[in-house]
Amino acid sequence: MRKIIMAAAIATSALGLAACAEEAAEVDAEADAMAADADAVAADATADMEAAGDEAAADVVDAAEDAEAAAEEAAAEAEAMVDGE
Repeated sequence: MRKIIMAAAIATSALGLAACAEEAAEVDAEADAMAADADAVAADATADMEAAGDEAAADVVDAAEDAEAAAEEAAAEAEAMVDGE
């Protein structure tokens, strides 16, 4: 009788441990998926920031070129005024 009760207790414990191991594997898989999602989001954010930086740099270059052209035009007008044209 004791052996039967002991065997039942051992079987119940084994089933409980097996269920815990399966649940731990599921949690581990979910954690891996979440980490992969976080990596993808970080990569997207980095790409977006790099694109925004490139666009801002291009805007600065364009503005500098426009300012240079305006300064050259103003200098030419001033020179023409001094020359009496």
